[in-house]
Amino acid sequence: MLTEPLTMQSLAETLTEAPPKGRSPWVDARQRFLKNRLAVFGLALLMLVAAFALAGPFIAAWPIDEIDFNVMGDIATDGVPSLTNGHFFGVDELGRDLFARTVQGTQISLAVGLVGAAIAVVVGTVYGAVSGYFGGRVDSVMMRLVDILLAIPYMFILILMLVMFGRSILMLFIGVGLLSWLEMSRIVRGQTLSLKQKDYVEAARAIGVSSATIIRRHILPNLMGVVVVYATLLVPGMILSESFISFLGLGVQEPLTSLGTLIWDGSKTMAYGTLWQLAFPLFFFVITLFAFYVVGDGLRDALDPKDR
Repeated sequence: MLTEPLTMQSLAETLTEAPPKGRSPWVDARQRFLKNRLAVFGLALLMLVAAFALAGPFIAAWPIDEIDFNVMGDIATDGVPSLTNGHFFGVDELGRDLFARTVQGTQISLAVGLVGAAIAVVVGTVYGAVSGYFGGRVDSVMMRLVDILLAIPYMFILILMLVMFGRSILMLFIGVGLLSWLEMSRIVRGQTLSLKQKDYVEAARAIGVSSATIIRRHILPNLMGVVVVYATLLVPGMILSESFISFLGLGVQEPLTSLGTLIWDGSKTMAYGTLWQLAFPLFFFVITLFAFYVVGDGLRDALDPKDR
């Protein structure tokens, strides 16, 4: 079979053609994530919860702390969810609009989860990367400190901090975040021990690049996949911790509220036929946790498909 002879013009065209573009690992991860229907469904749920928390204050017909005296006679019958009087989720036992309070509770629970997870990720990532990179005696001392702190009951320390320094949203942020970085540091440390043996790290060390620069430019960027996955799984744990604290009555103070506080208030009034006071906050609590968990699982499968 005859083939077209290779001419100088065709050779020049071949040489001048642009090489095929390589695909970023993040692009491949995004495509794998979008193929996971459950993870995409969880992401959609998470976006709806975020939209409810952001747009809810503009939709609520009643302020958070205003009492509707028209329903105070019999809340079980007059305080039911209704579109006519503006109480879309009904009212609580004090006659306050439950829709507005559920919006605020979702905002605070999400804020505690996200801010607490961010603090834990930053502290745990830096601590674990330094420990794993330097190794030896430094690693031994730093990890023994983590082991000691892990042996202390986490919830006991958080409750003690709230009792000593007062109940406030700021103390919840600090307490939940600064006491949750320990597991993150151990995960990052294990990954760093593997990364520091890579050729590009050895080459950077050989040409005299400082340790701080190697950690910042080579170690931390390659930890992003693990950190992102663990962060999405850390947020629901933060929300659960805050809800448990609020359920004990040590959470945010009035007039602020959280989903844990609303669930506790609703559980006390179930016997009086006001089931909506528990149902609506519990619904948003459950779907928020479910969304974060399935998104975290989807990210784990997308970023490291070999672990499936």
